[in-house]
Amino acid sequence: MKNHSSNAQIDHSARQIQKAREVFELQKRCFKEQPYPQEKLRKQQLIALKKALLKHKDKLAKAISADFGCRSVDETMLADIMPTVMNINHCIKHLRQWMQPEKRPVSILFQPANARIMYQPLGVVGIMSPWNYPVYLCLGPLAAAIAAGNRALIKPSEYCPYANRVLEEIINDAFTQDEVCLVEGGPEVASFFTSLPWDHLIFTGSTSVGKKVMSAAADNLTPVTLELGGKSPAIVGPDVSAEFAVERMLYGKCLNAGQTCVAPDYVLCPEDKVDALVQAFRKQFAQLYPNTNNGEYSSIINQQQFDRLSDWIADAKQQGARIIPLSTDDSTNQRAMPLTLLLDPKESMTIMQQEIFGPVLPIIGYKLFDDAISYVQSKDRPLALYLFSHEKNIQQKLLETTHAGGVCINDTVSHVAQDDLPFGGIGPSGMGMYHAREGFLTFSSAKSIFKRGRFNSAKMAFPPYNKMIHRLIYRLFLR
Repeated sequence: MKNHSSNAQIDHSARQIQKAREVFELQKRCFKEQPYPQEKLRKQQLIALKKALLKHKDKLAKAISADFGCRSVDETMLADIMPTVMNINHCIKHLRQWMQPEKRPVSILFQPANARIMYQPLGVVGIMSPWNYPVYLCLGPLAAAIAAGNRALIKPSEYCPYANRVLEEIINDAFTQDEVCLVEGGPEVASFFTSLPWDHLIFTGSTSVGKKVMSAAADNLTPVTLELGGKSPAIVGPDVSAEFAVERMLYGKCLNAGQTCVAPDYVLCPEDKVDALVQAFRKQFAQLYPNTNNGEYSSIINQQQFDRLSDWIADAKQQGARIIPLSTDDSTNQRAMPLTLLLDPKESMTIMQQEIFGPVLPIIGYKLFDDAISYVQSKDRPLALYLFSHEKNIQQKLLETTHAGGVCINDTVSHVAQDDLPFGGIGPSGMGMYHAREGFLTFSSAKSIFKRGRFNSAKMAFPPYNKMIHRLIYRLFLR
């Protein structure tokens, strides 16, 4: 039986690879025939995508819950489907403005002439999306690619087979294969996918896999956007209460059971507030999630990820950390793991070296706020950085002295859902941006255009040199 299953998987991968190859070539040919889709067509495609998503939203929410073992329908609606719809609406609203050629000034030396930038579609875009937000992180990049006039091929995570089936229905409802198509599969399909000579490739996932994607893309000089992760700090300022900080932090950490690339990964807290912070976490977690068996708290996606988190907690405990689970319910929720605080962490612990990507939260005490800044500066640049403080000088100091893909002050994760803010990482947490106009720009080629009319002033500077005009030009511009 096992051998039969393995053969079936190999056959499925081979079929999906063949499908990817054929559709990629089809889309390439069709793009050459229509290299600049007009605004009307792009809007029609975006509207079709939104209609198909809304049509299947309930089925999609149920499918995602089935993939996770348990994920609240409301959580999927609020954090996955609704931001996607809002993003599509934003693209539709601003598309005409984004498509307008951008005029640029021309130096007097080159007059009379004009200069402008034309934003041209790149061609065929590859989208590799992860499992944690299978809608938003799949259809969000797609909306930006379509707005920019591209065609696209999508490779979602194999961890969400039920959601992928519904996503494929959505894609098939909204598009023909030569416009947008979805292929499924595991590592073999992913490897082939990254080897194709895309006009642009966007990958959302772990830093380790992101390195492999970038390496494969380099063989074809494929430009990449990498949305990775890392250890996003949350800093409790010396001027705010523990209750305030936890109220603003807790939902962002518990959303999707911490399986969020921008979830707070660890907390830096004044030493004299650590105990109060723990108590605030206990109280407020119990208010949000009275138990982990009420269908409102997400499961860990699969046993492999559950075991990874359990092993990291055990490693931390063995090295002397205090482990504080915020719920002791005997839950029937498959792979439920309540938010677990970790005190007295050491740098040698695996959980302090790797992105946690789950409901575990180390708390590190600091004496001075400058110590917290120095700690953040000593680590890889994160995807997100969170500060809880009302002091403007503290806020400004943090913004000026640290680097992160995005920052929230007195909130967590909400910056990602802002339609008019770009989203992306820096250094190990990623490269490139999408969302908002930046998404349109990511999937466009900014073509520079310089145009002269009938009169050519440049010929006055042609050889032979050392004429009066040359001496005048040097006098005016070499200074």
